[in-house]
Amino acid sequence: MELKVTKYQIDDDGVATVWFHRPGRGNSWTNLMNSEYRWIMDTLDKDPKVRVVVLTGTGNQFCVGADTKALNFYTKTDENYADTVDASEAAQPGTGVNPEFETDVIWHWGLRLPVIAAINGACAGIAAAIASFCDLRYAAEGIKFTTSTPRLGLPAEYGLSWILPRIVGTTHAADILFTGRIVYSEELQHMGFLNGLFPRETFMDEVYKVARMIASQVSPASVTSAKRQMYGELLHLHPRQAIDGSKEIIGHFMRQPDFQEGIAAYNERRVPKFGDPVIGDSITGERQATEDRSATPV
Repeated sequence: MELKVTKYQIDDDGVATVWFHRPGRGNSWTNLMNSEYRWIMDTLDKDPKVRVVVLTGTGNQFCVGADTKALNFYTKTDENYADTVDASEAAQPGTGVNPEFETDVIWHWGLRLPVIAAINGACAGIAAAIASFCDLRYAAEGIKFTTSTPRLGLPAEYGLSWILPRIVGTTHAADILFTGRIVYSEELQHMGFLNGLFPRETFMDEVYKVARMIASQVSPASVTSAKRQMYGELLHLHPRQAIDGSKEIIGHFMRQPDFQEGIAAYNERRVPKFGDPVIGDSITGERQATEDRSATPV
């Protein structure tokens, strides 16, 4: 695919960086950006050399939300919104894990890769939802975050009403969703939305330290399995199923080379050298999907 409003690269450590790339428009979101972003993430998820993804924005902004030209369009048309943003013809990353994850934004949870949102600047609207459905979130000091929607006469969008209470609690979620006010990254850190807060001048260096640690020191299969377990178990209230299911998965992992290497590295006090991930490994994919389909949604 020819990329016009996004870009990506993969370094020798297996760390992929993806950029929202419309610097003249605040990296604002469009249907084209959605298509390109889906294609990139699907491509990276299928590449066994990639261990972790860092998502950020070109320049000094993460993504300011939907492009204002698109918003103006919707004030002058009778077209149904859902029809105009239909992504069924685009790449479908994260499929085959859990049917609940096979739609916009939450498809991040179906990826085998951990995705780090590196919020380097303004993050608004749909970008707030994308960051919320990433696995880890870090922000630079002094950045602005807002859902925007209450000030535009719109409801909570793209699952923020579901995910924000689970990240920051209902008290903070109500504040963010009802007021649409600008929340600075320091307050997001206090609310528990962020995994870390770093100075602007060293921000990306600090994020890459985390990404390279994940890429070099942990088993990719273990990360994928933990991701599938965690998000699958968010959808039901069955602690016994979570415990008993994990015991079955532990038994499988103990028969794998990564476990042997992890124990050897621990005993020898060295960094482990784990093998490449097996794309589509059933124990971290289809089996977990089967368990989740039988779960009772909250």
